Amino acid sequence: MDHRMSKAATGFNLTEAGFTLTEMVIVMAIVAILMAIGVPSFKYVTTSNRLSTEVNGLLGDLQYARSEAIKEGLPVTVCSSNSGTDCDGLNNGNDWQGGWIVFLNPNSALHPQYPGSVIRVQTAFSSADTFEPLNTNLSAITFNREGYATTQNAATVTLLLHDSTANAAWTRCLAISSVGMLATQRAGVGNCS
Repeated sequence: MDHRMSKAATGFNLTEAGFTLTEMVIVMAIVAILMAIGVPSFKYVTTSNRLSTEVNGLLGDLQYARSEAIKEGLPVTVCSSNSGTDCDGLNNGNDWQGGWIVFLNPNSALHPQYPGSVIRVQTAFSSADTFEPLNTNLSAITFNREGYATTQNAATVTLLLHDSTANAAWTRCLAISSVGMLATQRAGVGNCS
């Protein structure tokens, strides 16, 4: 008995299948083109999302501080803080990327005065982004019981958030007015540069 079967008996074509070298090179070229187009777009999306998260983190904490000041009827301060327990002060407080704290401040002090007065803590950024005031020293913002902001020496202050490459396309700004209004902007809009 012959163990070989005919093509008609098995229903299969017994020829070898696979990719030719030409087909493989074409597929690799298409993948390379798609990667060249997609990777820069992906970097833009991830950087933009990270910066938006960082600026919105401070915006949210400032809105929370203002709300608490009005609700509690006493001043609430947001200050830069590397330790998470105390304000950095005027000399070291211009680098908000190191983190910040929100604390109840009934005595309008420069630092939290009693245990439990810190009501929110933001830790340092995990990236190399910088978050610094524009044209002023700004280590703390205090909202009074009416929701007005004391921004030290200016009517409106702006904090600039830059990515590690200082690419202007990714710059974000957070403006704080003396009446407690808060606004975020992209580079090239208003005072954001």
